[in-house]
Order: sequence, then C-alpha cells, then structure tokens
Amino acid sequence: MNAQPQHPHTREVFYRRDRRSVGHAREFTRQTLADWAMTERSDDVLLCVSELATNALLHGAPPGRGFAVRLTLYGDGVLRAEVHDSGAGKVHAPDAPSDSEHGRGLLLVAALADKWGVGERNPGKIVWCEFEGRR
Repeated sequence: MNAQPQHPHTREVFYRRDRRSVGHAREFTRQTLADWAMTERSDDVLLCVSELATNALLHGAPPGRGFAVRLTLYGDGVLRAEVHDSGAGKVHAPDAPSDSEHGRGLLLVAALADKWGVGERNPGKIVWCEFEGRR
C-alpha cells in the first residue's frame, strides 16, 4: 500500500440533489484546477467529475439528500477527485451496448483516469479517480 505524501491541498463542496448541481460541481472543479495551476489534464478531470457527479445525482443521492465533491492535490502532483453520496448500491463499470445512450460514464472514467475505485462510507459510498502528475 502506497502512502500519500503529506500536506495535501483539499477543497470540498456539498451539493443538493438538484439537476443544476452537476454544472456547479464542474465549475467548482474548473476553478480549483485553475487556482492550483493544473491545466495539463483539466479536460479529463472535468469530464470525470461531471460523470461521477451525474451518477451520484441520478443513483446515489436519495430525495432530501445530496452529494459532495472533494478534490485533493498531493505533493507528488497526484490529483484525486472523490464524489461522496449517501445512496446504497454497488458501483461497477457496466457493459453498455454500443448503441446505448446510457451506461458509459464509468467506462469514460476508467479510460481517462490513471486509477479509479469505490470506497465505503456510512451511509453510502465514495467513488474516486486519480490523475498522476506529469512533471
């Protein structure tokens, strides 16, 4: 198990269960990446956060609840994006048919991020992805 370097930068925002929240999460991510001068993979990060936030909104945030987006930049340049929700259920990359209009979000995350996974929280889960620093 690799320990993350000390003294990370972290920002987190909670969003209500509202269709506009995905856009707000994307703008929060865009602003945070700009503040941290991370431009090299910003399009990939923005797309992944958008997909994870959309999944949380549609499948992970029960009525009356919401979801949180947490961005952490570690000293070695690794950026970790997490989406926390309180919904039940398992998360896995589906086998979406090629003509399907749904079910590709986690496939995109898996393709664009260097790592991704799911962690537990009570209640709910954390879906995360990481982007290695390019120095």
